[in-house]
Amino acid sequence: MFGHDQPGGSPFGPGGFQGVNISIDDLFGGGIESIFSQIFSGGGTRRRSRGTDLLVNHEIPFQTVFDGSDESIEIDVLKECEDCEGTGSPTSEGVKECPTCDGRGRIQRIEKAGFFTKQVVSDCSTCRGDGRIVSDPCGACNGEGRSKKTKQVTFTVPAGISSGTRLRMRGHGEAPRGAGGESGDLYIQIEVNQHPWFERDGADLLMALPVGFVELALGTQVIIPHPDGEDLRIKIPAGSNPGDTINLPGRGLPGGRRGRGSVTVLLKLDMPKKVSRSLRKSLDSLKDEIGTDFDKLEDSIRDEAQRRRRS
Repeated sequence: MFGHDQPGGSPFGPGGFQGVNISIDDLFGGGIESIFSQIFSGGGTRRRSRGTDLLVNHEIPFQTVFDGSDESIEIDVLKECEDCEGTGSPTSEGVKECPTCDGRGRIQRIEKAGFFTKQVVSDCSTCRGDGRIVSDPCGACNGEGRSKKTKQVTFTVPAGISSGTRLRMRGHGEAPRGAGGESGDLYIQIEVNQHPWFERDGADLLMALPVGFVELALGTQVIIPHPDGEDLRIKIPAGSNPGDTINLPGRGLPGGRRGRGSVTVLLKLDMPKKVSRSLRKSLDSLKDEIGTDFDKLEDSIRDEAQRRRRS
């Protein structure tokens, strides 16, 4: 679990931005009375605290991107102490208003910066921004008002989800310190496991298909399983070349702008790792028919370049 670097948390501490308010009242005749009215107006109210957001990673199989699913995880999280009901003390007399900040949880001071006046706000160091002092701490939570609990969280993973997506579960983060306030949020970051042969590009799927020279020359049909439950039928035209692509629209992932994406198949020449004597003899006999005509090599190179530029 993470601290205020998490989504929804604050890099400036539990109180949010501990910044400065620059007043130019002095330049326009507001005077010192205007400055003190800014400090003490509404200063008696204790700010509403908020628990820390949490971030967890959750892996899903590639199949879930097609189907979507209901998932559940267990997390250890700081929740309100049941013994003291989040107050930090078993009795009401055991919790008192912080005398340093008068229960506000914040300290304000005025600083001069040239012609300007800065109103600096920071957490009270005595009560750590809580606005209360626990003199009789709860034995179960040591006065924190929170204790670790194991919690099961159920959530829905929508079809078409991609790695890095964060699902937000409101109120499932840590409870705030002290009674009152609201719990933080839980962010579940999804990581999709790789498919054995498909690569993903948005809603489209890409794959390489190794086939032999005979299949490229004569054409064939290849049938492979597909995550959507229906076999993928890839028709390879006769005379295909390594590097050619075959597009199958509507067989990609759900969630595209126009429905499901496409599957793009890249044809690769599957060369034998070892050539037997009989195969070598057969290939030698076919060299004149299917081998490279080096006398016309430059013409072939030009034709290939023009074909590539047109495509």
